[in-house]
Amino acid sequence: MRLLIVRHGDPDYEHDTLTEKGWREAELLAERLSKLNVKEFYVSPLGRAKDTASLTLQKMNREANECLWLREFDTKIDRPDCPDRKSIAWDWLPEDWTREEEFFRRDLWATQQAMRGGLAPGAHEGNGVRVQKKPDGGVGAEYAWVVSNFDALLAEHGYVREGDIYRVAQANRDTLVFFCHFGLECVLLSHLMNVSPMILWHHTCAAPTSVTTVYTEERRPGVASFRVCGFGDTSHLYAGGESPAFSGRFCETYACDEERHD
Repeated sequence: MRLLIVRHGDPDYEHDTLTEKGWREAELLAERLSKLNVKEFYVSPLGRAKDTASLTLQKMNREANECLWLREFDTKIDRPDCPDRKSIAWDWLPEDWTREEEFFRRDLWATQQAMRGGLAPGAHEGNGVRVQKKPDGGVGAEYAWVVSNFDALLAEHGYVREGDIYRVAQANRDTLVFFCHFGLECVLLSHLMNVSPMILWHHTCAAPTSVTTVYTEERRPGVASFRVCGFGDTSHLYAGGESPAFSGRFCETYACDEERHD
């Protein structure tokens, strides 16, 4: 089985849609994806992901399954250097989080004080979508909720999570496409790779409309693992003469005033 995880196009976060550039990117993405034999499409309920998916779906005369758990992973924490405001769990300074060895551990990263103090349980509003948080609240509970839904979907398609690998209930070469968000993409990949999401949140960046390809390897009968063969691929943009957007990145050099600092 093959999974294609697609980040939305260049975002207009204020209106939860795409910029003009984002729509151009989505058109080029549609040209790429429409050539594939796709079993199922899945999409976040947020506007920027649905808008990105819309051009591909129109071109292929298909529909996508909308999944609440594919929305951006935006649980808030108390960032150590910003005590006056909440920050998303994966947006804080490397010189702060890297001091704690536990953040590199997949079994300990969510137990750290900042993560335990995530957004209180209950409902919150975000980009026009009302989301019910899990009863326990906090970053760890949200992570567990996302990956359990992800595993349930994979099981429906023949791959059942058992420990750190997947039992092959029904081997197949199906392609599934997920239109979602960078932070959420890192959560899914960290689960498949059995690593802390902090590593992916802080050491990778998938540009808007980039495609990350993950496939199963069944090296012994009935036992599969997932392997990334392409991360954040934007070749469709270069083929169409469109440069990748900067969204999600920070300044390459501090002296560059035109790029995002914090």
